[in-house]
Amino acid sequence: RGNFIHLCNPHLEKMKEDILYHFALGTGTHDFPTLFGDVKFVCVGGSPSRMKAFIAYIAEELGLASAGRDFPNICAGTDRYAMYKVGPVLSVSHGMGIPSISIMLHELIKLLYHAKCCDITIIRIGTSGGIGLEPGSVVITRQSVDATFKPQLEQVVLGKTVIRSTNLDEQLAEELMQCSEEIGQFNTVIGNTMCTLDFYEGKGRLDGAICLYDEEEKLQYLKNAYESGVRNIEMESSVFAAMCNLSGVRAAVVCVTLLNRLEGDQISSPHDVLVEYQQRPQKLVGYFIKKSLGKV
Repeated sequence: RGNFIHLCNPHLEKMKEDILYHFALGTGTHDFPTLFGDVKFVCVGGSPSRMKAFIAYIAEELGLASAGRDFPNICAGTDRYAMYKVGPVLSVSHGMGIPSISIMLHELIKLLYHAKCCDITIIRIGTSGGIGLEPGSVVITRQSVDATFKPQLEQVVLGKTVIRSTNLDEQLAEELMQCSEEIGQFNTVIGNTMCTLDFYEGKGRLDGAICLYDEEEKLQYLKNAYESGVRNIEMESSVFAAMCNLSGVRAAVVCVTLLNRLEGDQISSPHDVLVEYQQRPQKLVGYFIKKSLGKV
């Protein structure tokens, strides 16, 4: 017996039909076990185009691509999220920020549950701002921390503050690190990831429309973050970790750093360099999937 999705909601059993509204999918209209039952790896990332590029890359790597083969968007009935599949790999976009990824994950976890998937690994691949790392470095998240460096997610549910753990699977992080060493193409570290609620003030940037602190205060904050073990900053990892924990799913966050925030706030690398940087998490996770399937 495999490790099935643990659904933390007793109410779903009583529903005749479950409509995954933001995916434009439903248990009354779609056969989830047939469509998704063979899924073992789910990769999620912010942008629809990046997740489409990822599925094309994975298809190539797994020998499942063929000339002129297109990968249709399974969620074509909505413009909220995009979803692509090849073999045992599902690739889904999650938009930007905690609210956006949280909505997607509620429906993704239910999708995997209704499809009776087991032994699932979910990996977020994305971009981030680095702290004290060369741009282009890849960070595998040990734990996601909030803007006060605590490994937790605070959520208000029914008017009460609920605190959830944001630890990620240590063994999975080590396996990914091992894969990066085998590839040997770019610097990779395991470190904490700070998850903020905002791109500008929340990350201590000086380049937003509003900024009521000075550069010295900003640098002190980022140095404090570094000393607490933070190596990069993004906006989705905390709720991703918390929800995967509650659902009993092995999860990891693999983000490339586009700049060193101790040296500035704006990304100045040329476009082609950034494109190559953004392919690094794809390469690492692609290699991990191939290795897991015995294809390396």
